[in-house]
Amino acid sequence: MPDRGPVLLGEPSDDEQDELADLVDRAVEAGGDVTAALELARVVGAQLPVPGGGRTAHLWSALASVAAVDLTVARTLEPHLDALAILDQAGHTPEPGTWGVFAAEGPGEPLRAEARGDHHVLDGRKHWCSLGAALDRALVSAWVGERRQLFAVDLTQPGATAVAGTWVARGLTAVDSGPIDFASATAHAVGEPEWYLERPGFAWGGIGVAAVWFGGAVGIARRMVRAAGTRLPDQVALVHLGAVDAALHSAGSVLARAAYDVDAGRLSGADGWRAALRVREVVALAAEDVLSRAAHGLGPGPLATDEDHARRVADLGLYLRQWHAERDQAALGEQLLQHGARGW
Repeated sequence: MPDRGPVLLGEPSDDEQDELADLVDRAVEAGGDVTAALELARVVGAQLPVPGGGRTAHLWSALASVAAVDLTVARTLEPHLDALAILDQAGHTPEPGTWGVFAAEGPGEPLRAEARGDHHVLDGRKHWCSLGAALDRALVSAWVGERRQLFAVDLTQPGATAVAGTWVARGLTAVDSGPIDFASATAHAVGEPEWYLERPGFAWGGIGVAAVWFGGAVGIARRMVRAAGTRLPDQVALVHLGAVDAALHSAGSVLARAAYDVDAGRLSGADGWRAALRVREVVALAAEDVLSRAAHGLGPGPLATDEDHARRVADLGLYLRQWHAERDQAALGEQLLQHGARGW
């Protein structure tokens, strides 16, 4: 198993494999450097496909391949690509520059939008704004009355101010995801109210995040294989390696099947949301199993002395919290009762 190589989903062509190998090399060069990662996002954003266009497996392979190398780079690339896909679905041509997607809700009064002629203005605080101080633009969700709507916002304007000193995470330390305060910031609507949540791509973007988790877990598994190659592994080490292989095979298989179903037009509406919950569950549990088995199998040494491994473990542990665990399991159970079993 290569330490650094593409993570392949589906059946990529030779040209696609070459493209992924080149992307891996660029991700290695950008490793841990947000500025370099943003430049990489700017370049490959114009090259990689959007989901649903027939090459979804290639897109998710790209995300997983970058994540296996460096999760800081992947965390920078994934929302940029998601923003481009959302704009494409809405029929908008993206303004040049780097993009983010700020659509999570946080504590306190939500961000509000008010119509002003041919645009809206945003007022309030938006939480969970990854790289808000470094990006050029973002798609930001805000409340218009009792409904949520998505807006394209220039983050360099005076009315958008990233709140410093709030990001104290030990994982993804370079990807500051603190809040932004908006004060009469100019914003332009992308879709009608609730469109962002109701479009098919909402579920597809959630699966794209799972592809990043998968790649991060692959990176940790590769470290386990490399350690086993330095000495004769005992039975316990072999148990962990076998379990990790099975977990990653399962996660990769469901991602590949989801990509196929997206391109076949089968994952829209409730089917798309249910698929996203299923895929994220399988991948997140596999990644958590890899983290646990790497800790047991490798011991404290790599966490204390291997910078890349220690950072990857911390980064993936935080990144996985985008999965809502038991709450998402409950949502999947609700889908089962509402729509019945599919395939079992």
